[in-house]
Amino acid sequence: MTKKVWFGRCIFLSWYCDIGTCQFCYRATIKSRISHAEHAKRSLSSILVEALLAKNLRWRIEFLTGGYKIYPMPELVEITRLVSSIYGKKIWLNLGVLSKEDLNQFRPYVKGIVASIECINPKLHDKICPDKQIQPYEEMFSYAGDLKKSITIVIGLGEVRKDFSLLKQFIEKHKLNRITFYALKPVTGTPFSHGPTEEEYTWWISETRKAFPDLQIIAGITPRTVNYVLPVLEAGADAITKFPATKKFGSADAISFEKQVKEAGHEFVSTLTKLPDVNWDAQISELDIPEKMKRDVKEQLEMYLKRMKQ
Repeated sequence: MTKKVWFGRCIFLSWYCDIGTCQFCYRATIKSRISHAEHAKRSLSSILVEALLAKNLRWRIEFLTGGYKIYPMPELVEITRLVSSIYGKKIWLNLGVLSKEDLNQFRPYVKGIVASIECINPKLHDKICPDKQIQPYEEMFSYAGDLKKSITIVIGLGEVRKDFSLLKQFIEKHKLNRITFYALKPVTGTPFSHGPTEEEYTWWISETRKAFPDLQIIAGITPRTVNYVLPVLEAGADAITKFPATKKFGSADAISFEKQVKEAGHEFVSTLTKLPDVNWDAQISELDIPEKMKRDVKEQLEMYLKRMKQ
């Protein structure tokens, strides 16, 4: 049977993080320049447009995410409800460490929670992410109940191959359903100047696949590393994320992306090159949101589609 591969779209809520001390992260480099976190929020209409696009282009929502302490909890719950409603399915959530009480508010709309572990070696993790400890995430997993569990890992932060045993133990301990790997993309203003090689990146995916045949593995790919699509699929990835799908829709990189999925012998169930023939206005009119918001969503969608058609 042909393996089905999909594109996973992360929906970001903001570009500010109250922690802002993870050494590799873009948000850490801009935190000092944002005097009001309120100004770093995305508009709700643009968030809902991405959910609508994901539904129609058969992208899976990788997760809903954003920096720490940007939105009041009731607002986060409502955004999650709306995105899940538009998408038509429960979604994954990656919003930091949530208390048991807060997590229960999301349960009607969420299928799983994601812990941004980033680096599994505890000593290296304390250096790279000094204010984002692993233990609170583990505690969150302990009261997750029937929710699925996933983590994100960034390759290129200084990990060594013997650290794989730590990753294996973590996956087994928490009975993870999924893992997302990213290849470090160096950001100006951070201590990092280069990311992992293709071989270094795919090694971690391959070893994880061999150790966990049934684990869902997702790999992050950027336009700079679009030639990694075939190797990461051959290494055992089930899906690709991080690629800027709306900005690069229909581009040479998007065409190469889809071609490599085919070369791997898989069926690509999403699309990065062909807009579907759907009645967008009719879909927007059916949304359970105020009329003013429908107009905002329509306006935002028109801008997205214009850019994607170019």
